[in-house]
Amino acid sequence: MKVTEHLQQANGKTLFSLEILPPKKGDNIKDLFNHLDPLMEFKPSFVDVTYHREEYVYKKMPNGLLQRKTIRKRPGTVGICAAITNKYNVDTVPHIICGGFTKEETENALIDLNFLGIDNVLLIRGDAIKSESHFVPEPDGNNYALDLVEQVVGMNNGRYLDDELQNAAPTDFCIGVAGYPEKHFEAPNLKTDLKYLKKKVDAGADYIVTQMFFDNKKYFDFVDRCRQAGIEVPIIPGLKPITTIRQATVLPSIFHIDIPEDLADAIEKCQTNAEALEVGVEWAVAQSQELMAAGVPTLHFYSMGKAEPVYRIAKALF
Repeated sequence: MKVTEHLQQANGKTLFSLEILPPKKGDNIKDLFNHLDPLMEFKPSFVDVTYHREEYVYKKMPNGLLQRKTIRKRPGTVGICAAITNKYNVDTVPHIICGGFTKEETENALIDLNFLGIDNVLLIRGDAIKSESHFVPEPDGNNYALDLVEQVVGMNNGRYLDDELQNAAPTDFCIGVAGYPEKHFEAPNLKTDLKYLKKKVDAGADYIVTQMFFDNKKYFDFVDRCRQAGIEVPIIPGLKPITTIRQATVLPSIFHIDIPEDLADAIEKCQTNAEALEVGVEWAVAQSQELMAAGVPTLHFYSMGKAEPVYRIAKALF
């Protein structure tokens, strides 16, 4: 079932969904299932599975030269989606990124997903790899999430890269895209960021999932700005509980977000990570209750491999 169909059938009730990381290369899929097993109690409507692009490492050869080696630390997004769907009978949303893929490789991945009966995708550009100062697309790859949206919409209309294909079967993907209540860090301002978000929606995106935020006012303001700009698709809030003391400073650095003063002060008083986890869960529960009271379509939790805090929050809410 499509994400938008889940939202329609909910009739205004706030749903529960989450995002997970694929296991690292060499890890056992049972670890992932152990993570998901307790969260199935709350009947998530869908589970997002992230994709992590390749990185480059340089190894010194016996002759003194450096050899570039490509590695993928978390492969298997497509396979993980199939495994989750098969084990739990829950809809999955694989992330499709620009980085590391040509348009043909993207098309082939989408064909595989279509054959598996997976009809949701979240389309994002993705980040630059650590060895590059800015994002560099693959030769003959997509530059922006907008390009991905246009490619998937083309396939939904039976248009593939091979112009000689006759009567090609159309796909039927439900398309999600990312939104940034505190703006994407590369955008010069919120107005510009919103302009590009509207282009993705106008091109065919069906819903928006936001970057994590800790101040609900920023989400509500973001939704208001979207509606004023003519963006009418559902806007799903993305949430993450703080679980360690260090996250209060690391998360703003990585994700370019603000931590509210009250939350930062509470974390600063913590002596242990266990105390920080309690603060994080309490904040996320209160944040979620306000969002539910406002009628948000879904509470979408970034679990990041830690089931316990999300379980505790969901137990208090659903």
